[in-house]
Amino acid sequence: MSARTFGVEEEYLLVDAGSFLPTPAAPLLLGSVRGSAAVALAAELKAEQIEAVGAPARSHDALLAGLREGRRLADDSAREVGARAVAVATSPAAFEPHLSADERYDRMAERFGLVAREQFTCGLHVHVGIGSPEEGIAVLDRLRGWLPALLALSTNSPLSAGVDTGFASWRYQSWGRWPTAGPVGIWGDLAQYRRVVASLTSCGVLLDEGMLYFDARLSRAHPTVEVRISDVPLHAEDSALIAVLIRALADTAVRDASAGVPPVPLPTPVIAVSSWLASRHGTTGDLVDPVDGCPAPASAVLARLLDHAGRALAEAGDEEVAVRGVERVLARGTGAERQRAVWERTASPAAVIADAAEATRA
Repeated sequence: MSARTFGVEEEYLLVDAGSFLPTPAAPLLLGSVRGSAAVALAAELKAEQIEAVGAPARSHDALLAGLREGRRLADDSAREVGARAVAVATSPAAFEPHLSADERYDRMAERFGLVAREQFTCGLHVHVGIGSPEEGIAVLDRLRGWLPALLALSTNSPLSAGVDTGFASWRYQSWGRWPTAGPVGIWGDLAQYRRVVASLTSCGVLLDEGMLYFDARLSRAHPTVEVRISDVPLHAEDSALIAVLIRALADTAVRDASAGVPPVPLPTPVIAVSSWLASRHGTTGDLVDPVDGCPAPASAVLARLLDHAGRALAEAGDEEVAVRGVERVLARGTGAERQRAVWERTASPAAVIADAAEATRA
């Protein structure tokens, strides 16, 4: 049986190539971008950001190659208009974001006021192929407790608007102002998922299903589960690691569901606290162990994740990549730690962004 497909979307901050301060370059960039068979560039909510959408892959190496191609294409296209594309999940520098020219974004700004006007975050979205929506529900119900560990691995937004926020992922805190953002409960079946979606989209708050900003959801456009909890990581290999772990968790969930193993009934508020801890400390503090509901060091929770998904990782040929990848992040630190180290040396948002620009393409 062939490996389950997976794919990624990464969002990047656009900055002036000279000052390394945010610039609304997306319209000009998208007007001159050269095509790529592996990656498409797309506009986002703000003109100071761009999204790279990768093609589906079946192997870690193919996915990582696509990630690097997306970063190269985004940055090369940005350079052609005097800008750079940088993998940071919030802007270290203060600026006034500009809404992208789009009727849907105009409606969002009108309906959500300051939340939409101030919103500026760059995330990593991982899509994992599913055989049916019902299979997707089985994955969502068994994936939920592990999502904070994935956020911890990705953390890359300690600074915002010239301030050290004290968080490893300020993006997750900022994103939480949207009405549907965050963890959800166990769905149980597809009918319940659809009932909740219908209720949320009919209450006059959301524009459409695209504003279901759950930490993980069924994609409305693709036959996938879409995991949205992560910051865009500073390093491409960390994005690939997170995608590999998500695919293995999905494979494990499908196997457990087929064997009649129920999802762990971890209360949603407990998952919310674990996500908050991941946002606050990244991999350097505690999370909530999704198996027993007790506090544990992030490193221990990640070790448990590797054990839980070990069979699926081995069957996909990803075991070594996953184990070494987690070890690498724990030893080297996340993007949040690197950003904060540069900030502590320089107190310069531009210096932090310039350093991140080099790491983005490394």
